[in-house]
Amino acid sequence: MDSRISQIKLRLSRLRDALRDADAHAILVPSADPHLSEYLPERWQGREWLSGFTGSMATLVVTRDEAVLFADSRYWTQAERELDGSGISLFKIPTGAATHHVGWLAEKLQPGQTLVVDGQVLGLAMAQLLRATLTPRQIKINTGLDLLEKTWENRPGLPDAPVYEHAAPQATVSRADKLAQVREAMARHGASHHLISSVDDVAWLFNLRGSDVSYNPVFVAHALLSADSATLFVQPGKIDAALAARLAADGVLVKPYAEARTALAQLPATAVVLIDPRRVTLGLRESLPAATRVVEAINPSTLFKSRKNAAEAQYVREAMAQDGAAMCAFYAWFEGALARGESLDELKVDERLSAERAKRPGFVGLSFSTIAGFNANGALPHYRATPEHFSEIKGDGLLLIDSGGQYLGGTTDITRVWPIGQVSEAQRRDYTLVLKGTIALSRTVFPRGTLSPMLDAIARAPLWAHGLDYGHGTGHGVGYFMNVHEGPQSISKAVPDANMAMEPGMITSIEPGLYRPNQWGVRIENLVLNVQLDTPENGQFGDMLAFETLTLCPIDTRCITVALLSDEELGWLNRYHADVRSRLTPLVQGEALAWLNARTEPLAR
Repeated sequence: MDSRISQIKLRLSRLRDALRDADAHAILVPSADPHLSEYLPERWQGREWLSGFTGSMATLVVTRDEAVLFADSRYWTQAERELDGSGISLFKIPTGAATHHVGWLAEKLQPGQTLVVDGQVLGLAMAQLLRATLTPRQIKINTGLDLLEKTWENRPGLPDAPVYEHAAPQATVSRADKLAQVREAMARHGASHHLISSVDDVAWLFNLRGSDVSYNPVFVAHALLSADSATLFVQPGKIDAALAARLAADGVLVKPYAEARTALAQLPATAVVLIDPRRVTLGLRESLPAATRVVEAINPSTLFKSRKNAAEAQYVREAMAQDGAAMCAFYAWFEGALARGESLDELKVDERLSAERAKRPGFVGLSFSTIAGFNANGALPHYRATPEHFSEIKGDGLLLIDSGGQYLGGTTDITRVWPIGQVSEAQRRDYTLVLKGTIALSRTVFPRGTLSPMLDAIARAPLWAHGLDYGHGTGHGVGYFMNVHEGPQSISKAVPDANMAMEPGMITSIEPGLYRPNQWGVRIENLVLNVQLDTPENGQFGDMLAFETLTLCPIDTRCITVALLSDEELGWLNRYHADVRSRLTPLVQGEALAWLNARTEPLAR
């Protein structure tokens, strides 16, 4: 048994001892922090620390005699490898939003037994589901214990990286104007106060950025707004005196992070507090006085920041061009290295591509960990090469690269697939069917207000026609120098709600895929902007929206079976490549320019 597995077993043993000491029978460990973030500061990576599973999303349940990890199809192969020998079994769930662990707990626990889950990292909506399911079965839920604190030796503390300002010109709306926007929305809800706990909403509202987690330029903080005051709760030392003074000039008071719950507890009984139940933890909700009236609704800032204004959209276009130029420089180097017979592997892809992005104006960092998967590794949607597990790029097959950058004027996310050596007819067919899905959705016109999940089938239809499908969503919202995954819109099989309505200015990915386990994977991803479209009917049937493709990088035509493309699809691809060439030519030179010209040649039958 290797030392890593030995450590996992030791940690689980200690956790079970703590369960017995607490007279409890199971513990639920979500992938969550007090802000319900996607990417977690080290202090709250307890699920990974206990299980050894390094994927970004999963739920761990440990009882006195069992341990189960609930993960969706993006992670099944990775989880099976990383859990092997640990004594933790994998429960395969269909999507990341699935709640099978709740039903599992209801079956396994007996009346009178106790489930422990730290209320400080338990989402309010999940807490409500747990109580509705377990309480009728007389299963007790203890949310006041943090057993990780008792068992995790040398647990990391709170992150202490400095907070900085996202300044003009890229910050196109002032902090004061954003606060006024949110206060108007509070008034419409009849709220005297508004608690904001999601770190991307806090960063957007105050025009601040940080580096407390990997890839997303955010920082750990809570905010409490009233009609005439705003308090930002952040770890002392993260905001310097000069920035604190600028915040104060806009009516923002900075207080220690640890005082947020006390401030909530001290609100007057007459307060009406607006909270987003999907973005606030049970622990914070229970800090409010019992007499306080609560209004549950989506954070107004979530809706506002999803709709980029015209100035922001232009900065995003510029960031996309810089990102595309970096891609050209990388791929020119990569194909040259292949031709010269140099030794290449997935780690070198990540290293060189990141280096090319770092040369571009306005670059701040990566927007997520680069996925460079050759052949079988490309069939793992969330694969990441590590020094312990990576593949050389040699022989024949497909190389999938999903990568992105954070720029002062925007966030990028792009996936391309490239032929290595000889490509089989089966691989060409898969690639072309996925491309047809990307093109189909990219060309779609739809009424403003369409619920985003309703668009999902359009990208899947070319695959469905051949009995094929993929296990992840088709598209996620993307922030503005912010989180690479942003709501409220989601082009997926999610159950729609009114907040998912498509509005002008939203940026969303289009990324259908197809994965052959242990063989290869295909995904072709662009980011698109919702734009209003003039129609011959002049709006008689309501406003219509279309997608403007923002991502600028060639789609490799060597993998295409042209006979599978319609004339309209071929025309779309050639127009896209003409736009890519026109937009990127001024930004590249030498080998990168030659590569761009070669890869954007029109495709003919």
